[in-house]
Amino acid sequence: MLNRKTMWLRAAAPVAVLALTLTACGGSGGDSKGDAKGGTSKLQEDKPETRELATGESATSPFKEDDGKITYSVLAEKVDVGTEADTKKMVDDPAKAKGFVPAVAHVKYTNKGGGVVSSYPSVGDNVEIYADGQRGTILIGAADDAPGCESDTDIENWKKGQSHVLCETYMVPKGAKELSVRWSAEDDGEPYSWTFKNS
Repeated sequence: MLNRKTMWLRAAAPVAVLALTLTACGGSGGDSKGDAKGGTSKLQEDKPETRELATGESATSPFKEDDGKITYSVLAEKVDVGTEADTKKMVDDPAKAKGFVPAVAHVKYTNKGGGVVSSYPSVGDNVEIYADGQRGTILIGAADDAPGCESDTDIENWKKGQSHVLCETYMVPKGAKELSVRWSAEDDGEPYSWTFKNS
């Protein structure tokens, strides 16, 4: 079940920072987020090649950080779905996002070994949310201060055994029945996928 919460907003953040931005087809890594504004009318089509995991099941994978290759345990914990009223507060042009709502994926990462991540981990960048088989549209900067989420800019000296919850916000069609959270170690890698029913 999806948690329905409306405590999303970064009250101090300018709305322009939260403008809708389409990701590149390969994934939502740092370089593909960009800052070009886009609409939500064209959602990316589903890629069928995924490694499906059950709710509560973790994936374990090496991931290349600036400090070296770290092995992480990755678990999509939940997706919080907002309302159209939330959308109007979060985007610069609500008309572009008519019929869409924000969905925040909460993903827990645990350093399983390989070294210490000194700062600015990138492991949380390769997250996407799919709604009924179509990729949503990323909302830059919206999830850092959402309840239960941490900002990667605040994480320092991430040692083996320590966990952090990083989030990503996407706009998805209102009324979507099924949301999938996908994460991969590489932009072109086969992603792990967790599915959550929206009821």
